[in-house]
Amino acid sequence: MSTPPPGSLVLGPYVLPNRLFVAPMAGVTDRPFRVLCKKLGAGYAVSEMVTSRKDLWNSLKTSRRANHEGESAPISVQIAGTDASMMAEAAAYNVDRGAQIIDINMGCPAKKVCNKWAGSALMQDEALALEIVEAVVAACAPRGVPVTLKMRTGWCQAEKNAVALARAAESAGVAMVTVHGRTREQGYSGRAEYDTIAAVKAALRIPVVANGDIDTPHKAREVLAATGADAIMIGRAAQGRPWIFAEIAHFLATGEELPAPRIADAKGWLIEHLHDHYALYGELTGMRSARKHIGWAVRALPGGEDFRRRMNTLETCDGQVRALTDWLDALADDHDRLPYLPTADDAIDGALDDADTDAAAAANDEHQDQERRLTA
Repeated sequence: MSTPPPGSLVLGPYVLPNRLFVAPMAGVTDRPFRVLCKKLGAGYAVSEMVTSRKDLWNSLKTSRRANHEGESAPISVQIAGTDASMMAEAAAYNVDRGAQIIDINMGCPAKKVCNKWAGSALMQDEALALEIVEAVVAACAPRGVPVTLKMRTGWCQAEKNAVALARAAESAGVAMVTVHGRTREQGYSGRAEYDTIAAVKAALRIPVVANGDIDTPHKAREVLAATGADAIMIGRAAQGRPWIFAEIAHFLATGEELPAPRIADAKGWLIEHLHDHYALYGELTGMRSARKHIGWAVRALPGGEDFRRRMNTLETCDGQVRALTDWLDALADDHDRLPYLPTADDAIDGALDDADTDAAAAANDEHQDQERRLTA
């Protein structure tokens, strides 16, 4: 292999163009959103988690999550479950449908996941966690597919076992580890801490990715310096602001902040994303699930909250597109670039909590349940 370009990262057979990653988020990081983030500067994106339960693979929800049409390589799919053989089978299933990297979920704090002893609950049972890692690696290695792992610092403040589990995962063949700087007990409350991530980085030879509370270019630089991580993963701060990856890349390279995007450019990106979203989900579900993306995009702009409430009353995809176009055009009458409010960073820091992601996932599930009832 030739020498990778500066700023890139090697993951198995893939050279990632940069070290800025999109975090997997249920109800958010579907294919249209991943494509948008990659277009706007992300070097890598991980899918929403796909269940290891075989009886759900033919569901509309899972089939959409396994749809990678038009997505640039490498395609990374996150799987979740509690049984090693089922997780290995799920890995093979997704590889057969285009996954080029498999990510194991040991970081999700959602109650409906942890109550089934999946996600970050697995960190309470290191033996089972390692059994799952070994089974998934065994299923993927013959196919040349790297396996990665996303975890938290531990189950609770008194049980931070990220270093021990990360070491075991590396020995089992995992190619990269991502650590969210909170325990499962914290959920998304409080502040992420980075000392544990730094300890994981110091203990491993494989790439380590830092995740948690990275919402500005300055914070990205601080976290990289504090942890020594090979990359950073951004989740909630990219909701409604997918150009944050370009902003961070520019700042890390030059030390200078990019101005906010021109409204005309942002409008083009957002409208293109809506059409891609509708194409994947269809008219009814697409219209409803697009509301969260539109709301996130406008919330830190003047008049954004009033527009979000009005937009949520619209019942067609065309109506959403027209309303967003007209609203942004009106904003452009007075501004060339997106006029983020002075408190935007504080608002993002406080508002991007678990409720957004859980509500998005719940709404998505509800819409798909409705579709299944209609087609039953």
